[in-house]
Amino acid sequence: MAEILPIKAWRYETQLGKNIEALTAPLFDVVSSKQREILYQNPLNSIHLSVPQGEQPHLEAKHLLERWKAEGILVQDDAPSIYVYFQYFRLPGEQKEQCRKGFIAQIKASEWEEGAILRHENTIVSAVTDRIDLLRATEIQVSPTHGLYEDKDQALETFLDEAIEHPLYELEDYQGVREVLARITSPEVIKRFVQTMADKKVILADGHHRIEASIAYRKERAKDFVDTKWVASEYHLMYLTNVQGNHLEILPTHRLYYGKELSKDAFFNQLEAWFEIRLLGEAEELSTYTFQRKWSFGLIWEDASYVIKFRQEKFDQVAPALPEVLRHLDLVLLHDLLFDKILGLSSEQQRNSDLLAFERNFSRCVQEVKGGKATFAIITREIQLSQVIEVCNSGQVMPQKSTYFYPKALGGMLFATVNQKEFDYDYDQFFS
Repeated sequence: MAEILPIKAWRYETQLGKNIEALTAPLFDVVSSKQREILYQNPLNSIHLSVPQGEQPHLEAKHLLERWKAEGILVQDDAPSIYVYFQYFRLPGEQKEQCRKGFIAQIKASEWEEGAILRHENTIVSAVTDRIDLLRATEIQVSPTHGLYEDKDQALETFLDEAIEHPLYELEDYQGVREVLARITSPEVIKRFVQTMADKKVILADGHHRIEASIAYRKERAKDFVDTKWVASEYHLMYLTNVQGNHLEILPTHRLYYGKELSKDAFFNQLEAWFEIRLLGEAEELSTYTFQRKWSFGLIWEDASYVIKFRQEKFDQVAPALPEVLRHLDLVLLHDLLFDKILGLSSEQQRNSDLLAFERNFSRCVQEVKGGKATFAIITREIQLSQVIEVCNSGQVMPQKSTYFYPKALGGMLFATVNQKEFDYDYDQFFS
């Protein structure tokens, strides 16, 4: 089950922290190129550590981090803490404010087979390799992954609500989300968090690439700390939220295809063998279309939009080797039929091909296609949380970028070290 520890965090020094909004950044895999350009203009923004620049970016991040520590730009907390993290947000078109409550801690980066942390998505190999290289060079984690746990008694909520009354930071982020971070330092309260999580499994909502990098790094450093009880490289920075009594929103992630040699007539002929195709109108028409029927998608080609609906009588031909928990998912069917059978991209090629991209922003999908950059876009609907949990518990994984939990956690509010000297502390007190 999940083993968590409080964090002896690095944070921006007090005066800089008063302007924390200017120092934070989106997660490495969601920050757009335009956002990066803007954030890079601030020499102290955390983007320089999470998505470093230069010919050897990982070494650039290492040297920059060393300088920030030496100059007191980043300062390490004197004792480990649990960091309470609330996100207040509104969904597009809604007036009611929602709040996602949770806390940030370190969690042991256990192997998937151990069953303490359950994944639901495939990863992209190059992205995992990049995160390993960065972790190896800097020995620091800039942003938390997002994990879900289930506690029907909501044993920690009182402590969360009390702590958030005294925030360290309160800011509005790039999503328009109000982010509030607070700190719990009481050893007795921290012990309650450790004990509560000790019998819990954690479902990984977001951050598959970063935690896979942590798992690989843990194995890589294991031989160096054979006789050490508390090992920094075994732990991973995670934002944990309770499935019970929380607002957990999942938004769809659309697909873009960049294969320019594709013939429209040939593609549509093959597509029609599996899907009913209906011309809807201009590309923008899909922005308000609600996909009520299972296995239905939007298609943008040139300046036109289509609704495509799977011919359900052909379901027995869809990925028959896969377990039922996967075969019934929209995205599994989409990837098996459209990208594998029709376009000839195997599952492995889909994970690594430059022909396939993932985009949450509908307008950007339209721009890419109408601008002639992408050949077509597939507009998807959101997956249900119950489906994610079912897949996790089955031990199976969905296609990459199947979920987009909203809002995303923010990077740069705190940093977790995997440097053993900086990590060392008497953690036994939280388990006695």
